Amino acid sequence: MVMAGLSLNSPAQDAGAAGGKPKAAPVRKVDPSLIPIEDVDGLPRVLLIGDSISMGYTLPVRELLKGKANVHRPRVNCGHTALGLENLSTWLETGGAGKKWDLIHFNWGLHDLKYLGPDGKTLADPAAPSSKQQVPPDQYRINLQKLVEQLKATGAILIWRNTTPVPSGSAGRAVGDAIVYNGIAEGIMTTAGIPVHDLYSFALERQKELQREANVHFTDPGSEALGAEVARVILEALKP
Repeated sequence: MVMAGLSLNSPAQDAGAAGGKPKAAPVRKVDPSLIPIEDVDGLPRVLLIGDSISMGYTLPVRELLKGKANVHRPRVNCGHTALGLENLSTWLETGGAGKKWDLIHFNWGLHDLKYLGPDGKTLADPAAPSSKQQVPPDQYRINLQKLVEQLKATGAILIWRNTTPVPSGSAGRAVGDAIVYNGIAEGIMTTAGIPVHDLYSFALERQKELQREANVHFTDPGSEALGAEVARVILEALKP
């Protein structure tokens, strides 16, 4: 198990250090939400899939469901749907290959809808002619449909968590795009018979209280509030 504050990489040596002495590479801290957990026997297994918004509420959810469920997540920011297609089979083995999931609470969206510059990496002004969304709506629809098919094959209870709001002034993102992508996702989930957890409306109603200004991310209390809402929905879905 990787502990918080420890690097995932072996220390590198700097041959050019003063006095000729080796110099350890800077320690890369691990986000606490990405540290793996071990299952408690007899409890249902829950997998959270999502980007940094879900990373923010992972620990609150885990704490609220302590003794009620084993709450896992992939050890990465799950990014956009194209990244999901490349890695979902690996993520589904989180906590041990061959183990079954009782419930999967999942989301993609904020990374799909963001605008990038000509280099395909840097956040860019949505209004600039050279800017392109990382995964345009039509491709998002195709990708998400494929991901849902893979998730349904697990046999787990599935809950789609829709994408949280984009505040005015957020870098590389446009207000209103979350509504477009959520509409696409809702159509897919309706057809697939998957319930939608409307975290968008939950966050929008308390946006000034929970979300950072001109930033898609949430304050610590905001993430805790999202976590409480996610835990509530999961616990309700796990009831016999």
